[in-house]
Amino acid sequence: MGQHAVLTCDIVNSTKLNRATEKVLLSTLNKLLEPYTYEFYRGDSFQVYLKPKELIESLQIALLCRTAAIKTPAEDPATPCDLRTSIGIGTISGTVKKLASAKGEAFLLSGRGLDSLSKSQAHLVISIENGQPNALRHGFELISAYTDSIFHNITTKQAEVIYQLLRGKSQTETVKTLKKSKSTISQLANTAKWSEIEWILLMYKNLINEIK
Repeated sequence: MGQHAVLTCDIVNSTKLNRATEKVLLSTLNKLLEPYTYEFYRGDSFQVYLKPKELIESLQIALLCRTAAIKTPAEDPATPCDLRTSIGIGTISGTVKKLASAKGEAFLLSGRGLDSLSKSQAHLVISIENGQPNALRHGFELISAYTDSIFHNITTKQAEVIYQLLRGKSQTETVKTLKKSKSTISQLANTAKWSEIEWILLMYKNLINEIK
């Protein structure tokens, strides 16, 4: 059966966005998630289901969605847009047809994880099934905390650059896309800790490959 991933996400401060800006953000998220099985609910929350062959992409998808939210300009800088994401990794029950009625450990872990985020300052949690080695559990906990600390401090302009880089574009291509100077893109990527983000994604993939 293999391990599956479920991302349960909640857009932070979505009610503070004007209608046009919110529409752009939702359109961006829909385009990002189009290759996968996903559903929006309550307007500002959504869930993504990833099959075993897509499991390794789960953190990158989560960070793409988060940078899409962070780069969305807020009317009030005191209430910036962001994303809470809980990644649950585990087995599922039966065939997934509708996410609202889907069952399995991956869905339970993801839902519980998001509940825990609502009671803390953290915006990312990664949970795996009981029975997996403690070293793996601690590895995912470390990745969650380190990633969250980086993205907690990313600005709107930095998020624009990181979003493009996460999509696989080079810094040269990002210069053309965002119509900014090479030095500006380089500075924004460096101050947003792009090299650390690349390392995190690599470590995440290594941990995924260790899951039994």
